[in-house]
Amino acid sequence: MKSEEIHRLVESQRLEFKESFGKDTVETVAAFCNATGGNILIGVDKKGNVKGVTVTEEILKEWVNAIKQATQPQIFPEISPVIVDGKKVVTIMVQEFPIKPVSYKGKYFKRIGASNHLITVNEIVEMQLYSINSSFDSFVVQHTLSDLRMDLILNFFRHIGNAGRISLHDDPIVNLKKIGLLKEDQLTFAGLLLFGEHKTGIHIGRFKSPDVIIDDILIKSPLVLAVDEAMTFIKKNISLRYDFTGELRRKETWQYPLAVIRELLLNAVIHKDYRNPTDIMIKIYDDHIRFVNPGSLMGGLVPEDLLKGDYIALHRNKLLAEAFYLRGDIEKFGTGFYRIQSELKNSPDLRLMLESHNGVTGSGLDVVPQVTPQDTPQDTSQYTPQVQKMVLILQNSHTREEIQELLGLSDREYVRKMYINPSLNQGLIEMTLPDKPTSKHQKYRLTEKGKKK
Repeated sequence: MKSEEIHRLVESQRLEFKESFGKDTVETVAAFCNATGGNILIGVDKKGNVKGVTVTEEILKEWVNAIKQATQPQIFPEISPVIVDGKKVVTIMVQEFPIKPVSYKGKYFKRIGASNHLITVNEIVEMQLYSINSSFDSFVVQHTLSDLRMDLILNFFRHIGNAGRISLHDDPIVNLKKIGLLKEDQLTFAGLLLFGEHKTGIHIGRFKSPDVIIDDILIKSPLVLAVDEAMTFIKKNISLRYDFTGELRRKETWQYPLAVIRELLLNAVIHKDYRNPTDIMIKIYDDHIRFVNPGSLMGGLVPEDLLKGDYIALHRNKLLAEAFYLRGDIEKFGTGFYRIQSELKNSPDLRLMLESHNGVTGSGLDVVPQVTPQDTPQDTSQYTPQVQKMVLILQNSHTREEIQELLGLSDREYVRKMYINPSLNQGLIEMTLPDKPTSKHQKYRLTEKGKKK
């Protein structure tokens, strides 16, 4: 390898540069072990410039020993020096560790992007369960079969039979054991969630504005019913257009493709962290819909990985994922978001939103109208929904952060592009500090024109 090749590299999920070996190097070793592995180049600065490092065989042995002593389970990475344009660079190759998590001096780190992050207690538990091919929903509960609805169980297995993904027995109890919902005649948490009464819920609201709720519902039905009940409420609160194409039957066009909505709903239900009592939240606005569920992305994934589609699917609740897979609702190969993006190719006015932070995952769809400056209308009724909403919420002077909060949105660039800039261009709002457009003290308020709309 030449220095030019290294210089073209950038730090990433699987690569880190270090000018020298130190404690933070061992921290990265542990973080790589808890993710998908990676390489550390010692003797290279953060910009990818080869600085070189002076090492002997004895020093390399000391590095190996330092990593072994500071990690638990003890890690023995492959360390090898290479000469790059006359300078020595040491490569530390770290493999993903099969039994997670690996600690560094009693602390646990994971690799996200190009940096290391502390792992929460909940994530530690998830890693341990996943390492032994288990999950939280497989734990047995203090309930019996009599607490479940047998009609739902029978209907569930009828669906599975129609899907043809597994051969079934005539006895539904045998089938429950076969797919892991019963363990030695003890009911699992997944079985209770699917067919019984439980405390988890799906809370859906139809909002006119962030503080005005038109309609809402709290669904606490068994999950095999809850998904359909949630879809019914969502359909009631999104628009439907009928197109006549000259054929005998009219064509229904929903505001959001129902296949995409169902996929996002199932994703929230299956990947929810059910140790967290917080309900799945779904918020429906005039121009966007949001799904929020407790539980961060698994395995160090970031939203960009889901959009690229080249990730390995990890399931927080393996039994729930298996149940909905067998019923034909989902695939288990991480193709859900690929199918969503394929479906959205037919809806250029919609944009998929994904985010995950602070132990919460959010997804949704935004309406993105195609508006050009020369087509900007002057009639208030023809303003974009985003501009109309800006005029509605902006009663006082507000910062961009406050506007985001009022709108219930997290993507600041989207807020700036679709709400703030069009409203400024159309003279409906103005800056409080027009001479300092990028000031951190900048606020926005209605103009006289905006107040009349």
